[in-house]
Amino acid sequence: MSRIISRIADYFRETDRLLVSLCVAASIFGSIEILSVTRRLSSWRPFAIQLLSMLVGVLVAILISMFDFETFIKRWYIAASIGIIPVILTFFIGFAPEGTDDKAWLDLGFTTLQPAELLKVAFIVTFAAHVNKIKPKINKPQYLFPLLIHGAFPVLLIHFQGDDGTAVVFAVMFLCMLYAAGVSWKYFIAAIMTIIIASPIIYFFIMNDDQRKRIISFLNIEADIKGSTYQQYRARMALANGGFFGQGLFKGNLTQFGGVPEGRNDFIFVSIGEELGFVGCMLVLLLLGVICFRCVHTARICRKDSGKIICVGFFSMLFAQLIINIGMCTALLPVIGVTLPFFSSGGTSLLCTFLGVGLVMSVYLHRDSRIIYLRD
Repeated sequence: MSRIISRIADYFRETDRLLVSLCVAASIFGSIEILSVTRRLSSWRPFAIQLLSMLVGVLVAILISMFDFETFIKRWYIAASIGIIPVILTFFIGFAPEGTDDKAWLDLGFTTLQPAELLKVAFIVTFAAHVNKIKPKINKPQYLFPLLIHGAFPVLLIHFQGDDGTAVVFAVMFLCMLYAAGVSWKYFIAAIMTIIIASPIIYFFIMNDDQRKRIISFLNIEADIKGSTYQQYRARMALANGGFFGQGLFKGNLTQFGGVPEGRNDFIFVSIGEELGFVGCMLVLLLLGVICFRCVHTARICRKDSGKIICVGFFSMLFAQLIINIGMCTALLPVIGVTLPFFSSGGTSLLCTFLGVGLVMSVYLHRDSRIIYLRD
C-alpha cells in the first residue's frame, strides 16, 4: 500500500500540474457561461453535460499520461481506426443537429458524437508516428510526398463531410506539424506561391455559392444583417453592450434572451464579452494563451522528436480554433463554424480536447529518463 501511495505521490509531483489546472479552470469558466446562456431554457442539461465531460476528460487525460507516449506512436493503427471509422460512418448514417447543415454527427441514442473531434487527436498520433519513421529523410520527395498525402487526407475527408471550418483547423495542424518536423522552408514557399496562383480557381470553381457569399458578406457586415451577416452583426452589438466590465453574469441583455445566435457554442466568446466585458474576454485569452504556451514549452524540453510533434500538433489545434473563433466573433474572419476550445458547449469537443491534453501530459512526464515514478 505504501508503495502505491508513493507512486501516486511521485506522479502528481512529476506531472504538469499547471497545464491541468489551467484546462480545468477554462472548462469551469465555460460551463458557468453555458449555464448563464441556457438559463432561459429552464434546462440544466447543457451545463451538466459540460461538467460531466470535463470530469471524465480529466480522468482520461490522467490515465493517458501514465503511458509513455511512444506506446501510442507504436500502435498508431489503433488511433487511425478509432479516428477514421466514425467519420466515414457519418457519410451513411450521420445527421445534422438543428441549426446546422452538415451531417457530421452520429446519434448514439443516449447522446451524440461528432467524430471529427476524435479524428483531430488520432491525426496527431498518426502523423507523429509517420514523421518519426522517416525523420532523417523527410526532405526527400519520395518520403515527403506520402507525408503530404497523409496530411491532406483528413482535410479532404472533413471537407467532403461538409465541415469546412474543421477542415481548415486540420490544414493548420498539418502545416505546423510539417514545420516542426523539419521540412525545408523552400517547400513552404512553393506551397504559398501555388495557393496564391490557384486562389482565383478555388474561389470561382471550387467554392460553392454559400461559401462565396460568406466571404463577400464578411467584407461588408451591414450588407445583409438579416441574412448571412446576422450572427456577426448581433455579435458586435453584444460585445459593444459589454463595455469594460460587462453587464454582469446572468444579466446580458442579448445573451439572456437568445439575442446572440449560437451563444453557447461558436459565439460563446460574445456571450462572455457582453456579460463580463473586456475583462472577461481578456481572461479567456489569457487562459488559452498560457495553455498554448505550456504545450510549446513541453515540446521544447522533450528530447524525442515524436513527443515534440505531438505537442506542436495539439498546440496548433488549440491555436487555430482560438484564432478562427475569435476572428468570427469579432467580425475579423468569416463565420465557418469553429468552436472555442474548453469554452464552447459540446461534450464530444471537450472530452476529445482533454484526450489531447493527456497526450501532452504524457510527453511532459516521459520527456527523458529522469521520471521518478516510473522506476521500480
